[in-house]
Parts: sequence; structure tokens; C-alpha cells
Amino acid sequence: MPELLSDEEKGKALGRLQDWRLVEGSFERTLELADFPQAIQVVNRVAEIAESLDHHPDIDIRWRTLTFRCITHSVNGLTENDVTLAERIDGVLADAAAGQAASAG
Repeated sequence: MPELLSDEEKGKALGRLQDWRLVEGSFERTLELADFPQAIQVVNRVAEIAESLDHHPDIDIRWRTLTFRCITHSVNGLTENDVTLAERIDGVLADAAAGQAASAG
């Protein structure tokens, strides 16, 4: 069973996960994408990563606005698995932003 992060470890993680915040015991990030199809593409890519890690975020989709929440439900708290998943989600979002910039330029 994964170990819960200490408050210090959570703080260090949030220092690296600059677009994330601690909300109700989970790491949370909300962002708006260009359109609904791009939002769904991001969700699909995150789903692939989550499956490969066997660790799944909670995802809320509101048109082109996505909210990701990472928490380890089996221990009802934050673990290193959540940090890893949040970092991987950030990578998907950076790729999406780069693709959006390339198509606009």
C-alpha cells in the first residue's frame, strides 16, 4: 500500500507542480483549452497514461474546461503516485499547448 505524503512532501510537490493546488485533500488543476475536441484529446491521452500507471485521476469536463484531481483513494490521501500522475498530466497539457501554438502560427 502506498505511503501518504507528509505535509512537507506535499509542499515540495506543489513547488514543482506550479499550476496545481491542494483542494480538499487532493492535488487539483483546472484549465481551459481551445475547444471541446482538444479537451477530449487531452482526456484521452491522460486516460492512456493513467492506465499505464494503474493510477487514475478524477476528471471533470465542462465544454473546454478540464479539472483534474489526483488522490490515492485506497489510502484516502496523497502519495507519490499522485505527484507522478500530476507531472505526467502537466506533460500532456504542455504538448497540447505547443500543438495549439504551432497551429496558430
